[in-house]
Amino acid sequence: MSEQAAPVEAPALDPVIDTSIYPMPMFLRLEVSDLARSRAFYTGALDLIELAALPGPDGTPFLVHLRRWRYQDILIVPARGPVAAGTGLGLSLAAEQDALAGLAERARAFGAPVGGPTDTPWNTTDVTVTDPDGLRITYTARRPVERRDADFEAVMRDLPTAGRG
Repeated sequence: MSEQAAPVEAPALDPVIDTSIYPMPMFLRLEVSDLARSRAFYTGALDLIELAALPGPDGTPFLVHLRRWRYQDILIVPARGPVAAGTGLGLSLAAEQDALAGLAERARAFGAPVGGPTDTPWNTTDVTVTDPDGLRITYTARRPVERRDADFEAVMRDLPTAGRG
């Protein structure tokens, strides 16, 4: 008989944007069709800040470093040719439940296609926004306890623990 661990609440996410420079273990680099438009969209609609903009030889930016939370970094650069949305490609970012509706509203105000907030079968609430070049960005937050699917939680609790840290 295996011993069952009690469910543990996830720690609260820290929504303060860390502006320190640190080695990024992973980041997204996007080639965009219009750097100024994407820069305005990501900072105005999607809760990212501009951490740095590197100027090219003519003085206009050739790379903009955006950040939301620690390790949620996106580098945007001008595309060298036509940009097409990648089929099946998307980006997911952790979010806080109480921020989702406002994020969806801001993205809609920018004219972006927005799905949600929508509860998922895996006990999160998601908002999916499509950026100006067709990339789908999903903000996902753990569903509040009172709205969670108890059957799903039981399945997750009963999974074998081998390989889980």
